[in-house]
Amino acid sequence: MSSTLSSAPADQLLIAIAQLNPVAGDIAGNVRRVREARALAGGQGAELLVFPELFLSGGLPRDRAPDLIAACRRAVEELARETGEDGPALLIGAPWDEGGRLYNAALLLEGGAVAASRFKVELPEGGAERCVFTPGPMPGPMAFRGVRLGVPVGDDIAAPDVAECLMETGAEILLVPSASAYQRDAQDARLNRVVARVVESGLPLAFVNGLGGQGEVVFDGSSFVLNADRALAVQLPNFQERVRITRWERWADGWRCEEGARAPLLAGDEADYAAGVLSLRDRVEKSGVRGAVLALSADLASALALVTAVDALGPERVRAVALSSDAPSAEAFTDAAALAGALGVRVDRVPLDPAVAALEALLTPLVGPAEADAAAALASGVGGALLTALADRLGARVVTHGGALSQFDATRRHALAALRNRWKPAGALGPEGPVIPARLLAATDAEPAGADGPPSA
Repeated sequence: MSSTLSSAPADQLLIAIAQLNPVAGDIAGNVRRVREARALAGGQGAELLVFPELFLSGGLPRDRAPDLIAACRRAVEELARETGEDGPALLIGAPWDEGGRLYNAALLLEGGAVAASRFKVELPEGGAERCVFTPGPMPGPMAFRGVRLGVPVGDDIAAPDVAECLMETGAEILLVPSASAYQRDAQDARLNRVVARVVESGLPLAFVNGLGGQGEVVFDGSSFVLNADRALAVQLPNFQERVRITRWERWADGWRCEEGARAPLLAGDEADYAAGVLSLRDRVEKSGVRGAVLALSADLASALALVTAVDALGPERVRAVALSSDAPSAEAFTDAAALAGALGVRVDRVPLDPAVAALEALLTPLVGPAEADAAAALASGVGGALLTALADRLGARVVTHGGALSQFDATRRHALAALRNRWKPAGALGPEGPVIPARLLAATDAEPAGADGPPSA
């Protein structure tokens, strides 16, 4: 594309990117999010509002879930009718039954109807999508207000074929609804794929990515727009919701997105920690419980788990329990209580000895006295059962240190704890400044590499 723009653009188009956090299976709630975003985007003059892949269902529908598929169709038809009124058209991701086959679809809702549909072509081999969806046919562009929009869905941009087909059939802009999961440094790989498709097609591209935690997976957002000359025009932040207007102009050599806000992206340890906070928050929020319960001890792994939980939920929604099974635990409880107090979290000490002794009294006549390993396993089991019972009574969820980020070893825990003492991610609900005691950072963490990292519920 020429860098010299010598004449005024013939046409303009305002496209809004909806980088929002849906809830899996909550069709009514996701429809509400669509309406709120549509009102916001419409107030800023948007003509089209683009959502991530499978936004309406909140993710991949397991086992084809006929009730959920039917609910999605009703919701799409209802939202489509609303586009007959004032406000932008919608390009929304949803599971869609067509001719008895289920597709991962991007649906254009305009003028009171479903104006066009495009189905995902590239379903990864061996992936869960293959068990649910039928691959779509090679697509042509959608016509929207005099513009030909190419809509590759998710992995359709992993290889050249779909973008090339769209370019050859007249697409002028590529809009990519996606649900690309967070991995450390994944943004570089995404950008490389998008740059390749832009270079091959000669078309500008808007990448609209999913956001939020779903089970063990975290989607980081990080949506962006590249012009045909590969220049970054717009960058949305990672791990934050946004509805962002992008302004497009048609010039003699094609469409171009006007330069807009380019948010700096968290990377490395900062991104890992922000992903842990978002994952935990959504595990709790999306399961409908009131808060989190976790075991607390005076070591770095436990301290990092507690701080992450407080950053995700706020101190009033976190309950810490110091489980003790021997007399020397009083000193450890004091240390743990000091950490919890600094974070504003209630911590209770629960001695396990009485319960363990009672179970031993029942077991000894059957199998004889327990050896040391068996006794430790029994105490651990009693502690786990107690946490589960407490969480049930409180309407909360037990938080563990595992999950999507469980690969963190002792060295990484030290790095993340040191990071948190000087920084916290946007939206974190914990206190500013140093929160993890310096003595824990200075101490040698004796746990082996591969032990659990920041918690997930």
